[in-house]
Amino acid sequence: MKMKNHDSAMAIHISNLSYRYGNQAVLEHIDVDIAAGRFTVVLGKNGCGKSTLFRLIAGFLKSNDGEISLFGRSIATFSDRERARILGFLPQHHRPVFPFTVLDVVLTGRAGHVQFTPKEEDRLLAHQALVRIGITALERRLFTELSGGEQQLVMLARILAQKPQIILLDEPISHLDFAYQAKVMNIIGELVRENITVVAILHDPNIAALYGDDFLCLKDGRLIDGYDRRQLPSEVLEKVYGIKLTVIQFAEKNLVMPTRKVDHAVDD
Repeated sequence: MKMKNHDSAMAIHISNLSYRYGNQAVLEHIDVDIAAGRFTVVLGKNGCGKSTLFRLIAGFLKSNDGEISLFGRSIATFSDRERARILGFLPQHHRPVFPFTVLDVVLTGRAGHVQFTPKEEDRLLAHQALVRIGITALERRLFTELSGGEQQLVMLARILAQKPQIILLDEPISHLDFAYQAKVMNIIGELVRENITVVAILHDPNIAALYGDDFLCLKDGRLIDGYDRRQLPSEVLEKVYGIKLTVIQFAEKNLVMPTRKVDHAVDD
């Protein structure tokens, strides 16, 4: 299967999507189109349904209601192998069990392309992914012995080796130091310029504003509507996070910080 990614196409179409854990509604009536070849950022408080939405798009959960399509094709019609060729998913948490080397972990990203055993081309792509992330020094280390941040970088390299057309990143910089956060965000920009569709959950609205193209805001399992999704208005963020914000202009972007509450002392 080969699907060509066009700038004008919708990479992901979601229609009337709802999801429940038992009787608990997690997502309700999600309707959204995510454009191909752009960087879409998903924002929202903890527990609002962001990770569940990603797991549904990735095919790890089945929706109670609604439809999800990738480049016009329902995800229900994809085999695991087909989905691995078109979509890469970096989850929020990793649970390493077997002591594989870093290179072997990155090579598993080629599973959708490999018939029996990895070829020289697959090993080259895995090595190139490590080079791109800047972690070739870890190549022969055991994945289970790495720090959380290092494991995050290895899993990102695994997705790069996979060569998908759509990449879902659930908090990709949460365990990284300042320098690697900047590096990963710049790599995302490079991928988008290569016409890859990237969708990421981020906690920091300022990083989102600096790097993102489109913005989806979730609150209590529902998408907030009524704003231009190419912008990130402070009033929408106030609604999402339930706090007052002060706007700071930087590099033609509107950045935000929580409004500082000042308690004035009362003279006797």
